[in-house]
Amino acid sequence: MSINIPRGTQDILPGVVEEWQYVEQKMREMCKRYNYSEIRTPIFEQTELFQRGVGETTDIVQKEMYTFEDRGGRSMTLRPEGTAPTVRSFVENKMYGSPNQPTKLFYIGPMFRYERPQAGRWRQFIQFGVEALGSSDPAIDAEVIALAMDIYRELGLKRLKLVINSLGDIESRKAHREALMNHFKPRIGEFCGDCQNRLEKNPMRILDCKKDRDHELIKSAPSILDYLNDESRVFFEKVKTYLTDIGIEFQVDPNLVRGLDYYNHTAFEIMSDAEGFGAITTLMGGGRYNGLVEEIGGPATPGIGFALSIERLLLALKAENISLPIAQELDCYLIALGDQAKDKATSLLYELRKAGFTAEKDYQDRKLKAQFKTADRLNVKFVAVLGEDELVKNVINIKDMSTGTQEEVGISNFIEYLLERS
Repeated sequence: MSINIPRGTQDILPGVVEEWQYVEQKMREMCKRYNYSEIRTPIFEQTELFQRGVGETTDIVQKEMYTFEDRGGRSMTLRPEGTAPTVRSFVENKMYGSPNQPTKLFYIGPMFRYERPQAGRWRQFIQFGVEALGSSDPAIDAEVIALAMDIYRELGLKRLKLVINSLGDIESRKAHREALMNHFKPRIGEFCGDCQNRLEKNPMRILDCKKDRDHELIKSAPSILDYLNDESRVFFEKVKTYLTDIGIEFQVDPNLVRGLDYYNHTAFEIMSDAEGFGAITTLMGGGRYNGLVEEIGGPATPGIGFALSIERLLLALKAENISLPIAQELDCYLIALGDQAKDKATSLLYELRKAGFTAEKDYQDRKLKAQFKTADRLNVKFVAVLGEDELVKNVINIKDMSTGTQEEVGISNFIEYLLERS
């Protein structure tokens, strides 16, 4: 009986995984430039963390979580997103007590959501995200957005569109909530069951419904921007001013609400309008979440962050025909002919690697011609041939595969010879 990979997951094989490594390294480099430090949290957490942190009215909590009971009878969940675990760690490890504030963190790791697999959407996916905790300065909202834009630009993407909105503070959201309830209530029966349940709990989530997004009431719903109080309006204007000052173009979309309950004030998404990218154009999303830290048991601490799927990023690169500069080559391939030469090659291969070279040798006792073909496939810079005659003379033949020139050098000078030419 054959055992196949679970639906909604993928094997990332050699030849492709190097693209992932390149992208992740660029993200790490950009985070270092912005002074964000990496955090690694468990792949599973207590279910309550996501119920409280993500929101019980969200699709993630209601439909998409992988939840199980452990042997101690505790409800555990494979993490569906990275913000709640990061905030949980921030609170549990008392990072708010550090004199260096705000606390600026990033993460890269697998997340899990039970949803219908499609292009760029998997049940296990790799998410990169950043969180800045401890500042209510609108300048850090602009910084977080700039970090996201810089990552995409650094990788060569050009067909980008930044969309922003303000969800306002608690007072503004309360006024908007009442307006939304009055707007939807008379005809709520025309909406899906999820939206009917959200009417009382979180009517703003109706605006984010995938099933009813074309309903006329969603299109005519009251805009949050009309209910912003003075403080929220000033905050949003500052964010827009900072983005303009650093040359980041944006569009304001009053219907952008994001899918998680903990957002307030700034919300944003970056989209790709590259031809062939697909119907779902969103690359990433994020926003401010003043109140989440308190919900998870910590002191009042403002925060802002974003998350993106690396799978969707790679799709966007493909849509724009961007080839990543992946160096898939070896410095040296060692060919040994004869038993004594093979014995010597084992120690020479070790010395090559110890000196910092990427190197390989044959392990299948293939003929000379077949080994040279292997070297070609591996895109090798130098092939070093050691036979019984060379061993007697204590030399080794080195062929430069780019020029075709060959040279015989002493075995004791082998490493030094390659170092001079690397």
